[in-house]
Amino acid sequence: MPIRTPVAKLMLFGATGDLAQRMLLPSLYGLHADGLLPEGLTITGTARSEHSDASFRTFAKQALDQFLPEDRKDEKAAKTFLERLQYQALDATDLDHYKQLAEKVGDVSGGLAIFLSTAPSLFEPVIRGLESAGLAGETVRIGLEKPLGYDLASSREINDTVASAFPEERTFRIDHYLGKETVQNILALRFGNSFFEPVWNARGIDNIQITVSETVGLEERAAYYDGAGALRDMVANHMLQLLALIAMEPPARFDGSAIRDEKAKVFRSLRQIAPADAPLMSVTGQYAAGASGGQIVRGYIDELGKPSTTETFVAIKAHVDNWRWQGVPFYLRTGKRMTTRRSEIAIQFKPVPHSMFSNRGGLLQPNALIIRLQPEEYVQLLVMAKEPGLDRDGIRLREVPLNLSLDSEFAGTRRRIAYERLLLDLIEGDQTLFVRRDEVEAQWTWIDAIRAGWIANDMKPKSYASGSWGPSAAIALTERDGVTWQDD
Repeated sequence: MPIRTPVAKLMLFGATGDLAQRMLLPSLYGLHADGLLPEGLTITGTARSEHSDASFRTFAKQALDQFLPEDRKDEKAAKTFLERLQYQALDATDLDHYKQLAEKVGDVSGGLAIFLSTAPSLFEPVIRGLESAGLAGETVRIGLEKPLGYDLASSREINDTVASAFPEERTFRIDHYLGKETVQNILALRFGNSFFEPVWNARGIDNIQITVSETVGLEERAAYYDGAGALRDMVANHMLQLLALIAMEPPARFDGSAIRDEKAKVFRSLRQIAPADAPLMSVTGQYAAGASGGQIVRGYIDELGKPSTTETFVAIKAHVDNWRWQGVPFYLRTGKRMTTRRSEIAIQFKPVPHSMFSNRGGLLQPNALIIRLQPEEYVQLLVMAKEPGLDRDGIRLREVPLNLSLDSEFAGTRRRIAYERLLLDLIEGDQTLFVRRDEVEAQWTWIDAIRAGWIANDMKPKSYASGSWGPSAAIALTERDGVTWQDD
């Protein structure tokens, strides 16, 4: 079956879990309501929970009622969507259960896409079970939800297991950030506009900052998060993918191979942080009690209920050692219980080489390009403009923003959640927005070196108050270079 051929069937592992309720089922409903799912596509849910087809449809209906926006609810569309659903309970460690699953799914000669969201410890039994039941043949492709390991060794082990049944062209590794509209707009901004390219390099850019901040604490993720921490949870996938999109060379065409080839080159060019440099190039933190969202909140250890040295904040100074980016620092920062919820890329351009304006004319600020991914979605260019007036004492300049709000500019177009695009691409076989194995392993190689440096220097997370921008050492990380975090 050609890889870009739409499949006739979809299978959801973990179909009764939180991700399915909040994201997957509403996303599939949205695609169905807009007539984007292949006609006749059946969706088989599977999990440990016992359900009949009818009770699973009731479960799915409740998820749609709870998580769909009001303006997307349509009783007729919901009814016909639910008719696509069926269910088979599964113990992932019992091979006999896969035979029953295969019988439920039926003939897969028309193509089957599997969305696998499960604990890493279950990857091997699931892959073996699918193989034993004839659900891993040439007409079957698989989508893998993270976490895909916790270091290079475990990632290779998982990838080897998957590759034994599913070759790379039938493996779709999911990073939901790549499905976000604004993330894809990075490519449009860079490669669809000629005026950026001449300055999109070390000659024109002073530094780049990537911030992904959250106001939430552990919520329901305590068991996973305490074993992962901010570096593995956010930097190892989402943030490095954003860095790659900003730093990559222009691909020859917009397709999976060309784009992922260029991203992989960026990851291979990331300068390894040696153990001796880890204290200067990275900062770790852990949130303490404080105020968040107008509420007094507990610290991480109190929320967790036991001592822990897991980092909930990390800041890193990174370098991409190639011709385009030599000498340009990339500052990465992510954390929980921070001041605001924000995902943002700030590109700080170099100042003009000479100012013709007097000191009384105001301080000349370098231009900056701000790409906000969430909660608002916009692109903002900060430029210098003249203040109105007669200028008797000299021209006065002020920094002003040129704004492109994607929320307002495309107000008449429905903004899709990331999983809608990723699920449709999985169904249709388009790998452009999925992550290739060599990317994953290059990312983990870089991450593992940082963790080795933390261990070698016995670096423990520094405490920071909930509701702040992290430990003060993160400010020093940039200020040593004369750079200030973009916090406005």
